[in-house]
Amino acid sequence: MSAHASTIVAQPTRVVPGFLAATMPPSLSAMPKAQSTPAADPLAAITQVKVMDREQPIFAEGDAADALFRVVDGVIRLYKLLPAGRRQIIGFLQAGDMMGLAFAERYLYSAEAVTATTVQRISRAQLDDLLDAQPSLARKLLSVTTSELVAAQDQMLLLGRKTALEKLASFLLALSERAGGKRLVGVPMSRSDIADYLGLTTETVSRGFTKLKTSRLIRILDGGKVELLDHNALADLADCA
Repeated sequence: MSAHASTIVAQPTRVVPGFLAATMPPSLSAMPKAQSTPAADPLAAITQVKVMDREQPIFAEGDAADALFRVVDGVIRLYKLLPAGRRQIIGFLQAGDMMGLAFAERYLYSAEAVTATTVQRISRAQLDDLLDAQPSLARKLLSVTTSELVAAQDQMLLLGRKTALEKLASFLLALSERAGGKRLVGVPMSRSDIADYLGLTTETVSRGFTKLKTSRLIRILDGGKVELLDHNALADLADCA
């Protein structure tokens, strides 16, 4: 099941494709947000809240896809293990994002908490009953899943045609966009996580952060924070493909 969604860039409610996920697809507002009131959120009555510790697995690739999940807070990584045993991160999810929406029998990727995370678990069987009772909700879910092709295309561009520094600039701008255009963004992922997402080595990611810092494009702060000092210069760099 699971073939969804989004990664870290756009805005509240996104999905992740089971094969590739993007960092920056368009925002999706078709589904109710996790913070919605029960009256406005038809999924609220069938959700179970689960609190996950940092690095705790949520589900593994190949597990029976008997539920979908919506992120309330925290950050989740989605990844696949390649034949040689290498990890490819296909997306990072934040509050409002959903995973497991595709109707497959088994999850097509694994999901783990990057930080302490709260998720809502929605039983597939209960969701099926709700969709039968509320056809309009089924249409909204279908609308959400149409972002998958765009997400995959964005990720292929990010991995295929950009240099390491361009990829890193794109990633930071994506985080800023997701945060509403703020200059100060949270980067709770490790350098290794970012490398496995961007198709780089950990050393290359570390050198990239150092280069952006010495070029006075960013400032690296304590607590996993990065300040974007020159948004326009980063955008110019990210657009070079």
